[in-house]
Amino acid sequence: MRNYSFTPGLTVARAGAGLFVTIGRAAIELVNELGFASILLWRSVLSLRKFGRSVPLVIEQARRVGVESLPLVIISSIFIGAVTAVQAAYQLKDFVPKIYLGTAIYKSVVIELGPVLTALVVGGRVSASFAAELGTMRITEQIDAMDAMAIDPVRYLTMPRIVAALVMLPVLTVFADVLAVGGGFFISGASLDISPRVFIEGMKLHFVARDVVSGLIKAFVFGGIISLMGCAAGLRTSGGAVGVGTAATRAVVTSCVLILVSDYVLAVLLFQIIFGT
Repeated sequence: MRNYSFTPGLTVARAGAGLFVTIGRAAIELVNELGFASILLWRSVLSLRKFGRSVPLVIEQARRVGVESLPLVIISSIFIGAVTAVQAAYQLKDFVPKIYLGTAIYKSVVIELGPVLTALVVGGRVSASFAAELGTMRITEQIDAMDAMAIDPVRYLTMPRIVAALVMLPVLTVFADVLAVGGGFFISGASLDISPRVFIEGMKLHFVARDVVSGLIKAFVFGGIISLMGCAAGLRTSGGAVGVGTAATRAVVTSCVLILVSDYVLAVLLFQIIFGT
């Protein structure tokens, strides 16, 4: 009979080495993805010279990004405003007057919750759609055929999607802000015993235009991240149908992570450097 030995230290070492290898591969893949996305963004900017020929494509992509995402934005925004009202009322209870509830909801929604949660909700749908569509075109060699016919895939496929997302994300964020504040307004009057006049006075008390502007700037940047990472993941697809699914997953994960990271960076730039002075 064979003698089998078990060495705990060696097993743990191998497990640790495997973890580091996995993290290293993920980091290298992320760097490759960001590098490819940067090149793709630069080529998309250069293709804006022929923007006039791409207007119908931009309008079609704007419909897909904006109009088709409206039901999702409407439902999520109303409940975001409602839960913000309930939690803000709980946290402010016995500490500050009720009039500040409107201020808390307005600032929370316009500065942070509106742009960020809208980007996360819409980004999951849009980036996966872009990655799956372009990935399918890549593995079926449709993009190679466009190159063979001297049709620039970046101008025809990537640039319209990026421009559409840059335009429509701020528009969707405006809808989300209005609906979220409206949801908070309704819940405040229906279940929190706060009159409409008090709620509106609280909003007007500390209304600052730069709060709205900062939220729209965030939405603009998030729109670029969503579309760019979706297109980059799709164009780098390989491996058949499994590769398309992997590309869609990678696009969603990368977009969500970059949205959260860029949210912090933009918060520092906007509220500590630009508007903080």
